[in-house]
Amino acid sequence: MRLDKLTTKLQEALSDAQSQAVGNDNQYIEPVHILNALINQDDGGARSLLQRAGVNVNGVSSGLKTALERLPKVSGNGGEVQIGRESVALLNLADKEAQKRGDQFIASEMVLLALTEDKSEAGRIARENGLTRKSLEAAITAARSRCCSAVPRTTRC
Repeated sequence: MRLDKLTTKLQEALSDAQSQAVGNDNQYIEPVHILNALINQDDGGARSLLQRAGVNVNGVSSGLKTALERLPKVSGNGGEVQIGRESVALLNLADKEAQKRGDQFIASEMVLLALTEDKSEAGRIARENGLTRKSLEAAITAARSRCCSAVPRTTRC
């Protein structure tokens, strides 16, 4: 996947996910790192989008904390982490969602939408706390019509 296809906010979230993995001595960046980074971004919209979709974000945060604590820890790897197989699959699903919508860039909300079908623990935690494709699509449509009505969808909004 080309990183230049990711919005700035999603690139920042992936950087934060990498920092989490390094700080937790995890060898791989997993979807739980990515979702945790997305909902904890100070000026990101993932948290509010999930709330608008009726998701219990505090429940997601709690579930992610537990999942992060259970991830295998590695010592002596010099802080090197790789993107995990499940994260690659999640980002590929997000890319597919963006393409279906005619978006030139892959935004954070496409990752959230991909989580509605993702088989990883992050997807399971999100769905158990109320994430559904239908409610998230409605929240995305409402947010896009509000914030991007004057901006072409081929730009980063």
